[in-house]
This record gives sequence, structure tokens and C-alpha cells, in this order.
Amino acid sequence: MDTATALQARRDVRDFSSRPLSEEHLHVILEAGRAAPSSQNWQPWNFVVVIEQSRREELAKVWRGAEHVVRAAAAVALVAPLPTDARQHDRVHYDLGQATMCMMLAATDVGVASAHSGVADYDLAREVLGHPVDHFCPYLISFGYPPEGVTLAPVRRRARRSYDDVVHLDHW
Repeated sequence: MDTATALQARRDVRDFSSRPLSEEHLHVILEAGRAAPSSQNWQPWNFVVVIEQSRREELAKVWRGAEHVVRAAAAVALVAPLPTDARQHDRVHYDLGQATMCMMLAATDVGVASAHSGVADYDLAREVLGHPVDHFCPYLISFGYPPEGVTLAPVRRRARRSYDDVVHLDHW
């Protein structure tokens, strides 16, 4: 699938088939995150891959909208150093967003569905994931093969603002 097609086909899928992710597909997804661009090549991310069902059930409790983590074949928790100032706060969140999107596009490219979630309970996330106290987990991504009847194909009538409403040349 080319990039433009993957961009049109990628959408949050919160239900998944029971099929486990292949190691090859998981590697492609994680490699895309690892290769993501970051501010000054900082690469602040660590990816904790959670496959064990009971651990995903606990992880889903970190945000009320994260129940898709339970139904996924794997969840990837994005973990980074705690920001020390406002500039670093902005950088880390922007960079984690870059890694998130790279992983989600790579997943779409290999036929893997995904959904993303924020994290509200950092302490519970640390307890479940075991990351150091000078790090935090602000985001989760669920990955799995789409359920029967769901295909990752370009969405024809996507609910998006029009190009002319969004794009402003030289001046608003």
C-alpha cells in the first residue's frame, strides 16, 4: 500500500479479531516508531509491548476510553522521560505523536488495525509497565487484525473539513 492510500485507509478500529499479531508485522510497526522523526534527533521514546491478556486488562484502566486495549492482540505503551520544563514537555508530546502516527501508518500498510488512547493514571501505568520513576507513559496504541467484515481500505466519505476550509495560503 502506498503512503497516500494508507493515510486514507487508516482509522481507529477498536475491535479486533482474536488472531495474534505476527512477529514480522509487530517488528515492522515498532521499527516505524523507532525511525520516527524527533526534535533534534532526541528520540525520547521507549516502547513497552504488552501482549499478555491480564496485563492489557490492567493497562486499560489507565484511561476510561482505553477499553480497546483489552480486545487488541498487543498494546504499545509509549514511555518517555518526564519533562523538566515547558519546552521539553512540548517536545516530548510532539515527538511521541510522530512515533504514534508512524506506527499506525505502518500497521495499516501491513493490514493491522489500530487505535490510540491517552493515559490519565500515570501511577497505574507505571505499576503495570514497570518503567522507571523518572519516566511517564502518556499514550497507548492498540494493534490487532481487523474483525471479520472490516477492511482497511480508503474511506470514501470521510467526515473531514474541506480542503479550502483548512488550507490558507500565505495568510489566513
